[in-house]
Amino acid sequence: MWAWALLPILLAFTAAGGFWAVFGMAVVNGSVNVTVEFPYISTCGAYPPQSCIFSQIMNIGAFLVTWVCVIRYQQVIDYGHQSSLNTVSLVAGCLCAMGGSLVGNFQTINQIHVHLVGAFLSFFIGNLYFWLQVGLTYTIKPRHGGKWIGPVRIICNLVCTACLVLLVLLHYWKRRTAAAICEWVAGMVLLLLFALFAVDFQHLDGQYFHVMREKATIQNSTTTLEL
Repeated sequence: MWAWALLPILLAFTAAGGFWAVFGMAVVNGSVNVTVEFPYISTCGAYPPQSCIFSQIMNIGAFLVTWVCVIRYQQVIDYGHQSSLNTVSLVAGCLCAMGGSLVGNFQTINQIHVHLVGAFLSFFIGNLYFWLQVGLTYTIKPRHGGKWIGPVRIICNLVCTACLVLLVLLHYWKRRTAAAICEWVAGMVLLLLFALFAVDFQHLDGQYFHVMREKATIQNSTTTLEL
């Protein structure tokens, strides 16, 4: 059902549009000065009123990320590939979602340490999640998207990984503008990787969650009568 393909696309466009809207608000009201240095994503969302919008965007994004990761996990199982790789992938995806929520609700000017933990989860663990998805792409069958989906995911992951490494190094070297640009690129690439799930989700017929009751143990006692 093609409608399920809209879910990861909705996630990508909502988050990307929200980030750039917050950036625009921060520039307009003077919370950041792009003539001095290009701001980090979280710096744009650190000051009111855009901080409120940023928090809501990250919360909605965290919910959608979790939903997408759970569907992908179940899809892999339904293709007959239940493995530790799939389970670890689900855990990484959920940690990524939790990190996004922490980033949105604990701004840099209020709780920097919690914010940094959230940033690590959302960016670095999120990047790990998609490297695990590369492994699943080449493991499960059928592989939707043909031969192109695997290389595209690998290229996007390489770009994201390179940007994250540069982000850490450039921030340490006090090259804040270059580091911020790397952060923005990494964020957009991660959202693109989520959007690529549309290729897989368009083949879903539906989504169902089952609650299974514990089966009662029935013990049959056999009585032997001796005549």
